[in-house]
Amino acid sequence: MTLKKRERILRAGMAGMGMIFDETYRPLFEELHRTGLFTPQTGLVQVPLVATASRTGRRAKRYLEHAKGRIHPFEIFAGPNAVEELAASNVDFVCVATPDDRHFEAALAALKHGKHVLIEKPSVLSLQELDQLVRLATERGVLARVVYHKLFDPDHKKLRTLVTDGVLRHVNNGYCSLLEPKRIALQQFAEWIEGRNPGTYVAVHYIKLIDFTFGGRLVRVSATGQRGLVSDPDSSTWDSVQLRLEYRYPDGREAAFDIHTSWVTPDNFPGYVEQEVQFRFDNGVWNAHQRKRGVELTVEGRTPHELKVHLNDHYNSEALEPWGERTVRGYGLEAIRRFIEEVAYVEFGGPEEERDARLAQMRTLSYSDLSADRQVVAAVQAMEAILRYHARGHPGSVVHVNCPDGGLVLHTTVGNHREVLYEPEV
Repeated sequence: MTLKKRERILRAGMAGMGMIFDETYRPLFEELHRTGLFTPQTGLVQVPLVATASRTGRRAKRYLEHAKGRIHPFEIFAGPNAVEELAASNVDFVCVATPDDRHFEAALAALKHGKHVLIEKPSVLSLQELDQLVRLATERGVLARVVYHKLFDPDHKKLRTLVTDGVLRHVNNGYCSLLEPKRIALQQFAEWIEGRNPGTYVAVHYIKLIDFTFGGRLVRVSATGQRGLVSDPDSSTWDSVQLRLEYRYPDGREAAFDIHTSWVTPDNFPGYVEQEVQFRFDNGVWNAHQRKRGVELTVEGRTPHELKVHLNDHYNSEALEPWGERTVRGYGLEAIRRFIEEVAYVEFGGPEEERDARLAQMRTLSYSDLSADRQVVAAVQAMEAILRYHARGHPGSVVHVNCPDGGLVLHTTVGNHREVLYEPEV
């Protein structure tokens, strides 16, 4: 990939114009439209949003009309070939915020055209897809990253700091829970919920948090769940999922982590999005709860639906600054900005002949590089396979990782049946 270095412009493309775009990408692109992007290594870089892709284009058109003066005029691609047309257009990087079962198609198109790519979590749904994208990113000489914005949460950064510094020693086990109201499933995600599950969409945040913070090797995955509220009880659409991951550490000890996710919490539940984690160590306990760390708000006739009772101002928050400017800040935006800074560093952070060295340096950042996503994708692929058998009337399957039969092997309750999901080592 070759960019015009003297221009110092990174042209952004956006695949997907739903809730995620509106909460994080939109305010960041509007801020970058006003200020540009500046780091000491790159100087001032302009980052215009120049193209979008979505199935109908309606939201993009509506946003373009209402955001005049706040955003660069962008081209709108819509229809079945929208993602391919976006990838082939004059963009330098593509952000993928489509439903998760469409991530691979969009990322593949972007990488084939030599564009840097940022994918919302989960990156993809299988290790076979991950292998293709990592190989293609290497061949094209571009960055391929995943948005794990919970790693930017101040609480989670503090947790990792204590673990890295040896203050909290050797994790024993953990519990994570994220519950969302029914409207998440029935409104925001109504288009793609059929055959899907909240574990893939939500649990992946905590899978990455565990994998990145504590290290270790994933050895077993099991899962169960419930159906019947957002779809037919005999369907493959899940209301809630309980996932268990078991890790082994260099000293031979193992730790189990339970991750519970649901999008059928009552809409008037005071937490709106209820998030909780607990990790137990040899010498301590870490507890974190979103509702207990934040602000509680009540406005007659407006909470808890229009406005949230418990605000997560760490994630994103629109505020009137003391000097009179309205801004949107938070770790949801920081994760995306960091990706753009990394792309700018690769392209503009020094002499052209040192670009490959800068690219290699950025690829070592395991918090978001696609090549470091193997155990997370393995857990997602395993969970989905287990739930498929469960939906057919065979609950209780377990996936073993890196065993004699293969890298990812499903042991079912149907006789002595085994299915190799992924043959190479994870």
